[in-house]
Amino acid sequence: KVLGQVTVNGRAARTGMLIQAGDAVATGADSEAVYVIGQDAFLQRENTTVQFLGDAAEDFFRIATGKLLSVFGKGRKTLRVPTATIGIRGTACYIEAAAEKTYFCLCYSEAEVTPTAAPQQAETIRTFHHDHPIYIHGDPAMATRMVGAEVINHSDAELVMLENLMGRWPPFYGKTGNKY
Repeated sequence: KVLGQVTVNGRAARTGMLIQAGDAVATGADSEAVYVIGQDAFLQRENTTVQFLGDAAEDFFRIATGKLLSVFGKGRKTLRVPTATIGIRGTACYIEAAAEKTYFCLCYSEAEVTPTAAPQQAETIRTFHHDHPIYIHGDPAMATRMVGAEVINHSDAELVMLENLMGRWPPFYGKTGNKY
């Protein structure tokens, strides 16, 4: 799905276009893209660039700035944002990345979050339903790089939609009363 200004490797995106390892997907103002790569699905919001680095677990994608909701199939992947490295395994997450801080909601499952400015503060997060969203700060003067946050800017309906693209359902589906 393509709404507004969306490019893949600098060329105008279109519905049905193949996106693969090595590609960069960018959205402009008031734009959005929904796409699938393998067993993973993405909802990319406005003013976001995602660089897919490869299909190896070490580096799956990098976001310099922007907003991305993702659901992932089984297997380990590493996500890179300006303030952290995030290791995931078959999960869903929402990221709002900026140079000074990154919002990260592990919507369900497990992730290892390592702040770039303080790798010794790495934390394994386990959630069932948006249980532990955080801000990851890049300021080296801060004593604690990861602080609790509220759930923002993504919904269960969007997670269900992305999982359904893959023929799956989120683990919370039917347990919270939320229906798509």
